[in-house]
Amino acid sequence: MDAPTLVFLLVGGFGAAVLTLALLGAGALRVVHVDLGGPASVESIAGFLGAFGFGGAIAAQLLGARSAGEVLAAAGVGVAAAVPTAYLAVRLSRWARNIPTDATLTRADLVGAIGVVVTPIPVRGYGEVRVRAGGLPVKLNARADSALPLGTEVFVVEAPSDTSVVVEPLAH
Repeated sequence: MDAPTLVFLLVGGFGAAVLTLALLGAGALRVVHVDLGGPASVESIAGFLGAFGFGGAIAAQLLGARSAGEVLAAAGVGVAAAVPTAYLAVRLSRWARNIPTDATLTRADLVGAIGVVVTPIPVRGYGEVRVRAGGLPVKLNARADSALPLGTEVFVVEAPSDTSVVVEPLAH
């Protein structure tokens, strides 16, 4: 392997290593400030370096880059691969950071839910109910004023904690 290809591969490998670190949680590091939308992300820099290095290595190998002109041509191919890659990395990382998510459920969201008894509720003590909260089935500890058998449909009237509720039978 010739020296220009090796240098391009090292640059590409460095970019891949930086990308790995960024994906493992080092993305909070902001390095360069760009006027066109704020700071460039670590992911965009890593994408640029990786595509430049690996694109340049491929071009250097195909061109048999021995002269300065051939190395510059390989670098040009690397830049041509790196610019769209960095742009896509910026767009994808910006999209991932700004993706809308649902609000976290709180115990107040449990009040008013309808569910079913999955472990009988004794007069004193707790049983278990399954309710739908936020569109997902949630199993909770439950108590009631009277004993409720397995399969009884219930209405949540109170949520004293995040994992327990007070229920009453649903009148049909």
